[in-house]
Parts: sequence; structure tokens; C-alpha cells
Amino acid sequence: MIDILSKGMSKGELNSVIQALGGGIDSVIDTNAKDYCMIKYLLDDAKAEKLNEYPKLYKTPIVRNGRKATVGYKPDVWKDWE
Repeated sequence: MIDILSKGMSKGELNSVIQALGGGIDSVIDTNAKDYCMIKYLLDDAKAEKLNEYPKLYKTPIVRNGRKATVGYKPDVWKDWE
């Protein structure tokens, strides 16, 4: 599990998670977050920068296992990783 609030996420790590999810940057953003409105219309690169400034915008938890990743609480998926 990545502790985003205390350690943040590097650009490479973010790209790796997005690639593992098979989606765009919006797949890791919590659209219900209080500050979502300030990044809603930004381009992807600008969104990535804002995610590092405001880590509470990440949808959590972000869990990685090698090249696999999930966003949100998905214990059934994690169990299959064992």
C-alpha cells in the first residue's frame, strides 16, 4: 500500500499506477474530494502536479502488487493476488 499523505507519489509511480489500471489520471482522483473542483478542468499534466500538492485528491487506498494496482477498497482482488 502507498501512504500518499505522508510520502506522496513520484511522477513515475503515478504513471505506473495509471498504466496498471489501464485508465487515465482521472482513475486515481477522488471526484468527491472537497478540492476536486479546482482541478476538474485541468490538463492531465497539471492534474498530476496538483495531486502532489493536494494528496487528499487521490482516491484511496492505492494498492500495488508488482505490475498490478487497484484504487479503492478491493479485498477480493487483493486476495487473488496471493
